Amino acid sequence: MKFLSVPPGEGVAWVRRAFQAFFRQPFGFAGLFAACALIFFGLIVIPVVGEAALIVLAPIGTLIFMIAARRTAAGERPMPGAFVELLARPRTRLVPLLKLGLVYLVAVFGAVLLIAAVEGNSLAAFLDAVSNPQTTPEQSAARLADPRLQFGFLLRIGLGALLSVPFWHAPGLVWWGGQSWAKALFFSTVAIWRNKGAFAVYGLVWIGVGLVFAMLLGVVIALLGEQQARFVATSIFFFVSTVLYASLWFTFAGCFAEAGAGVEPEPEAGPDPSS
Repeated sequence: MKFLSVPPGEGVAWVRRAFQAFFRQPFGFAGLFAACALIFFGLIVIPVVGEAALIVLAPIGTLIFMIAARRTAAGERPMPGAFVELLARPRTRLVPLLKLGLVYLVAVFGAVLLIAAVEGNSLAAFLDAVSNPQTTPEQSAARLADPRLQFGFLLRIGLGALLSVPFWHAPGLVWWGGQSWAKALFFSTVAIWRNKGAFAVYGLVWIGVGLVFAMLLGVVIALLGEQQARFVATSIFFFVSTVLYASLWFTFAGCFAEAGAGVEPEPEAGPDPSS
């Protein structure tokens, strides 16, 4: 695969293509999300081991949505084809994916330890204060103003962004590029840096989408009340989450030449990351 350099406006196109793919196969993507949610809830009930397994399987979950979006863009059904395609590949593809998941587990665990060291007990104290009906607004505000809590919040955002960069394209580079987990992490980072303008626009578009749906939800709550609006809120969350994950394929296809065959634009090719 060769790097591609795309203009910043391509970030808008990535989001648009994801919405188009979803509306071509809404039931297929809904079924995919439901299947992944079932696996999630099946593992989350297992203490400790289940949570660790979810983190290890996260790159595979990302890849499933990428495969589904790729199939939809090619005029094929995302379900059950995405799972069939995943399970039909040889171990030479699956083992590096699991190694990628283990590296992700270590990275997440390290980030959690760092955040815990910075926050101390400030988050627990704030949550206890909020849940206590005897807590006054002034006391809650004082807990919220704790600099450890505020820095911990910023650290969560910063570490989350840093972790997302190397792991963004890594599952696709392992699966379609045949790269090792280490090379996939490196070339994912390079691809995002080369197209940082497009990714900045892509992020801004998603922020805009989130604000639009938040305002829509506010209108629904005003019209129907909070209790009746819960179903709408859940549906919006599932819809936006599914399209967001589907868009990962289009960002990947926009950054690497062979991956993007048949997916517009006409960007300038760069060096081959597989060499």
